[in-house]
Amino acid sequence: MIDIPNPLKYNVLGGKFSTKNTIGRGVLLKGLPKIVIICGHYGVGKTNVSLNIAYKYKQMGERVYLVDLDVVNPYFVSSIYKSEIEEQGIRLISPQFANSNLDHPSLPAEINSIFSDDCERAIIDVGGDDAGSTALGTIAKAIKRYNYCFFYVINKYRVLTTEAEKAAELLPEIEKASRLQATGIINNSHLSNWTKADDIFAAMPFAQSVSELTKLPLSFTTVPEHIAKEAEGKIANMLPVSIHVKKPWES
Repeated sequence: MIDIPNPLKYNVLGGKFSTKNTIGRGVLLKGLPKIVIICGHYGVGKTNVSLNIAYKYKQMGERVYLVDLDVVNPYFVSSIYKSEIEEQGIRLISPQFANSNLDHPSLPAEINSIFSDDCERAIIDVGGDDAGSTALGTIAKAIKRYNYCFFYVINKYRVLTTEAEKAAELLPEIEKASRLQATGIINNSHLSNWTKADDIFAAMPFAQSVSELTKLPLSFTTVPEHIAKEAEGKIANMLPVSIHVKKPWES
């Protein structure tokens, strides 16, 4: 039997604490800046986090743009997800890197539309390799003119990042390549459809350790919708998520 950690110990979001499922109604998301950047090591689930956040903003009635800079993820750019995203009324900007130099990737002029008044919320999904981060770096100067947030997604149950030190050591490389500083951690520790509440609770010390090592607040902890009620009141700043991104063998 796994002891449930005291959620107060793991709250570091701007000094505010919430164990209520207010995030599902967008209470905490509403207060974020216009530009929301999601990055993380390959396989931690950052694209699924990006989709969930984009959909929640759309449900709040905002005009949402979703930028795909995850150049190493072959699933996200598939027509299946493109159709799903556009059906939600979200504008997808997915640059094609096939004919560009990934050491110095170029982005289409369309990317500048996220800075327009028509875009009320821009979600940028950045890959965990240098290519995606370097691509982001080409618009870093423009992003810095806005109040942005840059979340680093972690997952204790991803094979190469099961230790806090391993999870934390990639971030400086992403920050250097992107020319932007991370502002918070999203704990996305899960086992897909097999995730149980105890798995979430057991990953909290890991998430707190990454927070301490990176000196960044633990902004959100994602919890799959099917166990959100069980975790409610026990996890600070809980972000209930649906599983949109699946590997081919999970379909």
